[in-house]
Amino acid sequence: MASVKVDFEVGNDGVAVITMCNPPVNALAIPIIRALKYKFDEAARRNDVKAIVLTGDITLVPDVSVELVVNSIEDSKKPVVAAVEGLALGGGLELAMGCHARVSAPKAQLGLPELTLGIIPGFGGTQRLPRLVGTSKAVEMMLTSKPITSEEGKKLGLIDAIVSPEELLKVSRLWALEIAERRKPWVRSLHITEKLGSDAREVLATARQHVKKTAPHLPQQQACIDVIEHGIIHGGYSGVLREAEVFKKLVLSETAKGLIHVFFAQRTISKIPGVTDIGLKPRNVRKAAVIGGGLMGSGIATALILGNIRVILKEVNSEYLQKGLKTIEANVRGLVTRKKLTQQKAEGALSLLKGVLDYTEFKDVDMVIEAVIEKISLKQEIFSDLEKICPPHCILATNTSTIDLNIIGEKISSQDRVVGAHFFSPAHIMPLLEIVRTNKTSAQVILDLITVGKVIKKSPVVVGNCTGFAVNRTFFPYAQGAHLLVNLGVDGFRIDRLITNFGLPMGPLQLQDLAGYGVALAVGKEFAGAFPDRTFKTPLVDLLIKSGRNGKNNGKGYYIYEKGSRPKPDPSPISITDQEIVEMILFPIVNEACRVLEEGVVIRASDLDIASVLGMSFPSYRGGIVFWADLVGAKHIYNSLKKWAQLYGNFYKPSRYLEERAIKGIPLSAPASSKPTTKARL
Repeated sequence: MASVKVDFEVGNDGVAVITMCNPPVNALAIPIIRALKYKFDEAARRNDVKAIVLTGDITLVPDVSVELVVNSIEDSKKPVVAAVEGLALGGGLELAMGCHARVSAPKAQLGLPELTLGIIPGFGGTQRLPRLVGTSKAVEMMLTSKPITSEEGKKLGLIDAIVSPEELLKVSRLWALEIAERRKPWVRSLHITEKLGSDAREVLATARQHVKKTAPHLPQQQACIDVIEHGIIHGGYSGVLREAEVFKKLVLSETAKGLIHVFFAQRTISKIPGVTDIGLKPRNVRKAAVIGGGLMGSGIATALILGNIRVILKEVNSEYLQKGLKTIEANVRGLVTRKKLTQQKAEGALSLLKGVLDYTEFKDVDMVIEAVIEKISLKQEIFSDLEKICPPHCILATNTSTIDLNIIGEKISSQDRVVGAHFFSPAHIMPLLEIVRTNKTSAQVILDLITVGKVIKKSPVVVGNCTGFAVNRTFFPYAQGAHLLVNLGVDGFRIDRLITNFGLPMGPLQLQDLAGYGVALAVGKEFAGAFPDRTFKTPLVDLLIKSGRNGKNNGKGYYIYEKGSRPKPDPSPISITDQEIVEMILFPIVNEACRVLEEGVVIRASDLDIASVLGMSFPSYRGGIVFWADLVGAKHIYNSLKKWAQLYGNFYKPSRYLEERAIKGIPLSAPASSKPTTKARL
């Protein structure tokens, strides 16, 4: 294990330089904090020390005891300057903000990412950052956990000067001496208030409403805002005390435990026994081919070119090829529109793409990813062709989501090159890459694909070969459990609501709508064959398809999908009484009768009653359509139609005549005071 140490040096100029070193990642661990406090106290005591410079490439801080160190630095009687280079994240930045000035090398990364771990900055960050950069920017930096560069920090006032790495210590020493000699300001950030802004409370109120909608399951978001506000109201020192109190509670929360587990678990997924620990070096994948330009294939190709990998996209005909190429271009342009990618990088990525209709360009590819329909014979044919055409080192990957890889590759001899590269839709956005190995897949191929995954900014997880692999296999009961509950009479929309309240982005029924029922049937068939003893069979999907409900693609499934609006439940099959069914059929008839009366199509309302009984067989014992409507009440009819119009559209929109009578409490059958003449109508 690399040494953990804090170096201490006093120069002839009277400046003590304290350097924190904890390679390979300089996290302020407990030994570092302890040593830092010891060295700082020594510098504070020594008469030959005029000023102090703190330096080191510092990232996260896991221990609350550094809070006392930061406060000691700010309250020091000797000026302290932070020399920042590389990373100053989390506690590292909080430590720097406790100093009286900050000098940085170019391109240093500054940020407070603690909220991604379920906690808040615990060492004064919630109080000092708003006072240095302003409330709005500080809230943005903390809630998003996105770092800024030292250049942006200089513009905001977080960094006092930017110098070359070679000049960093020299300038920092001089800066510290000039503070000591009162030639530069001695700034204690907790004392600053002018940058908080008169609208600070409004900024926080807006942020609070935003996170209430976007992060209802993350208590650290609201807690962070609350602590910032406490400091604005009661002062910085009181804010620091409240921050430490809240920090300690959040550290013990289930949210923090879960997020911290994910944080560290994600850093171990690429450690594969027998692959990454046997001295193999990954081979470069410079050129790849994708077979199939559909939804998945185009997404995979997009991810590859964004990772600076040349891509050959193959399709069966020009129409499909052009459609795939246009989809890829739209994917890339969309990232530019959303400001996730610069125009220059977009053009560079698209220049790496080429479409083909045959295998001519495959003679020098390093990897092929097959992404055609889930048809075994087709995949087998493709892999047989690839073995003949591609170079011997080429990785032969399939994006199948359920089919056994041994079956796909059973007709070729080089099965050590066969591997699953299971992307999740949309492939250029979703972060997971499921790497599926067979008992014949070589360690080199697995290592190469892990490396490709990292290059294209995916989190690669290596899994075994079985029906559904890891993710789909684990989650195959998800939709089936929902079907079972619906079969028992549980409201399907209630199921989805509870699942989303639990924290998943959408419930199983809405998810099935999104994926399409063709996928549901195909996957269900695969799992029913593999796990017949625990597969719940339901006619629900078949019934939906027969009813013309194919999911989001045709605008309705379990839900109704309208352009420009969020998916909404279709209430017609559920939670409806017999009375409502009758009213939803007859109230529109009453509504139209009102229009007839308003327009003077009949002389009297009673005329319409008779017409309805004799002409349309409306029950005579109910008195006719208008008479019955008056018994029901115009107000109830109006309110019902208004509600349904909001749900289902203008078919139920109440007429003006009905609206006026309902509001004024006048019977529908009562003669109008200024009734238009009926002569023209008659």
